[in-house]
Amino acid sequence: MENEFTIVLSDPEILSQVCGTNDSNLKLIEQHLGVSIFTKGNELSIAESSAEIQQKFKFIIDRLSDEISENGLENSVSGSELIESVLNTGVENFDAQKFSISIPGSTRKIYPKTKNQAKLIQSFRKNDMVFATGPAGSGKTFLAVAESLRLLLSHKISSIILVRPIVEAGESLGFLPGDMQDKINPYLRPLYDSMSACIPSEMVKKFQENGIIEVAPLAYMRGRTLNNAAVILDEAQNTTCEQMKMFLTRTGENSKVFITGDVTQIDLPKRIPSGLVQALEILKNIEEISMVELDGEDVVRSPLVKKIVQAYENDKSE
Repeated sequence: MENEFTIVLSDPEILSQVCGTNDSNLKLIEQHLGVSIFTKGNELSIAESSAEIQQKFKFIIDRLSDEISENGLENSVSGSELIESVLNTGVENFDAQKFSISIPGSTRKIYPKTKNQAKLIQSFRKNDMVFATGPAGSGKTFLAVAESLRLLLSHKISSIILVRPIVEAGESLGFLPGDMQDKINPYLRPLYDSMSACIPSEMVKKFQENGIIEVAPLAYMRGRTLNNAAVILDEAQNTTCEQMKMFLTRTGENSKVFITGDVTQIDLPKRIPSGLVQALEILKNIEEISMVELDGEDVVRSPLVKKIVQAYENDKSE
C-alpha cells in the first residue's frame, strides 16, 4: 500500500489490549487522527503520507503499549480511560505515569480526560494548596478525592478531612432530622460517592469508623490546626470571606489543601460576597498556591451535561 506506515507489536496480549474489544480502541484512535487503521497479524498500519499524522499515530501506540506493558488493563473501563487520556490531554506531552493517579490497593487507575484535568493533577503534586474551579461534572472534586486517597494509602499523610459549607440555598441544619452526623451526611454524599468510585465502600466505611476519614462542617473548623492531612473544601463558592480566611489559616505541617468550587453557582445571599471569589483574587500572586480553572470542555459527566454547561457559558458571554 502506497504511503503505508506500519507499527509492529510483537506481544499478542499487548496488541489485543491496544486494539480493545471489537477494535473499540482503534476506532477511537481513527476518529482522533481522521485516518483508518488496518490490522494484519501483529501489525498496525495507516495509509497516510503526512509525517505529523504518522508521528502522532506512533506516539499514541507507543504510549498505550508502554502503559499496558507496565500495568496491564484489567477491564475495559480503565482501557477506555487510558485511551481518552492519550487522545485528549495532548499527545505531545502525555506521560501516563506523570499524569495518572494510581491508588494503592485499587484496581482502577485514574487518568485525566482533558488537558485541564492533567494540569490539575500536576498542580496537586507540585503545590500544597490548590484551588480548582469549574462547572459541575468537570472532575475537580473527583480528582481531589482520588489524589487524597493516593496520599493516604501511600502513607504520605495520616488522614483525610472533608469540609463543606453545610447551609446552602436557604436551608438550615436545624430543620433536618437526626444527630449532627445524620444532618451533614447529605451534604458530603458527593465526596463519599467519589471515594467509593476509587476504593471499596467497605474500606471507606472502615476509615470513617477509625477516624482516618473525617467530616468537618466548615463552621466547626475554627481553632483547629490541620497537620499531616489532605483537606478538601468542596462547594467553596458558598463560603463567606471570613469563613474562607479562617479555613485557609488552619493549614498545618505536611498537609495538602484542595479547594474546589463553581463560581457560577453561588447560593449565598446576594449581599454576601463569596469567599472563594475573593480568595482567587487576593491570593493569585502567591507562588506556592496553584489555581486551575476548568470549563465546559472539561465536563466528562455525560455528553448532555457538557452541552448544558456550554449553553449556559454561551448565554453568559452574550
